Amino acid sequence: MPALGAFALLAVAGCAGAAAPPFPAVRVQPVPIPYQTGTAAVSSATARKASASAADKSCDPTASLRPAGTPRVTPGSFMARIRARGYLIAGVDPGTYHFGFFDPSRGQFEGFDVDMLHAIAKAIFGDPSKIEFKSITDAQRESAVRSGSVDIVAHTMIITCKRLKHLDFSTVYIDTGQRVLVAKSSRTKSIADLGGQKVCATKGSISLANVAVAPSHPTPVAVPYWTDCLALLQQGVVSAISTDAAILTGLTAQDPETKLVGPQFTNDPYGLAISRQHPDFVRFVNAVLAGMRADGQWAASYARWFGAPVPAPPKARYR
Repeated sequence: MPALGAFALLAVAGCAGAAAPPFPAVRVQPVPIPYQTGTAAVSSATARKASASAADKSCDPTASLRPAGTPRVTPGSFMARIRARGYLIAGVDPGTYHFGFFDPSRGQFEGFDVDMLHAIAKAIFGDPSKIEFKSITDAQRESAVRSGSVDIVAHTMIITCKRLKHLDFSTVYIDTGQRVLVAKSSRTKSIADLGGQKVCATKGSISLANVAVAPSHPTPVAVPYWTDCLALLQQGVVSAISTDAAILTGLTAQDPETKLVGPQFTNDPYGLAISRQHPDFVRFVNAVLAGMRADGQWAASYARWFGAPVPAPPKARYR
């Protein structure tokens, strides 16, 4: 398959992928998805620190704030402020097929993460389309929440004890784990076969840190977006991509000349990131997610983006 730039890959995937979503996105910022010709190395010290933070068991990262019944917009709440503004501001990924991606042919964001946001907007406004999407990289997720430039981040974000010191998270909305993606012609069987070889992941991701500290000693290559990794793999610049299997399945859908190999070697629960200043919004979002688990919305979204079989949604845990 000829090498394609990341933006071209997204356009192909958007046209050939799932049917158009039922929720039109009325506020969409232009989303450039630049192909990165340069790559960044990761120091072993930085990688060890990041990997250790992911493995930190000093808390239960999957436990979130208990919702106060059904989602309600109460006077004086952060949700009331969002309603008064007229739209939810959400940080999303413009380039991860199945989770969050911008489809230029339809001029809107789509994916499993985006479906969660539409449900939240509907609970606030009665209208799922009242969202302003801000495209951000993996490395920008935490700062976007902490600075208040977004109300929420839905961006394949793993909940960790370290991140919980600075951010809050919803209950887990999907569980996954890290694997390896290679070209179909590759003889690689797992991360253990990639010693000394270049393996791509996004800057700011825990996946990148896990690559850097893998016992086989692969060489980590950092780029802004997962589609940049796919372009590098197609061009033979890197030997593999490694991140959560749920993300990698989206890349295989974009390029059928790739394959997943090896066992899952991490356990990665995803949550929606929210500022610690807004616990009422965390409880509200958790009430929305509880409703989605109960009424079949979660299952319908999973089936649409990932196909069958549809697992049971992750059980909510509260602290």
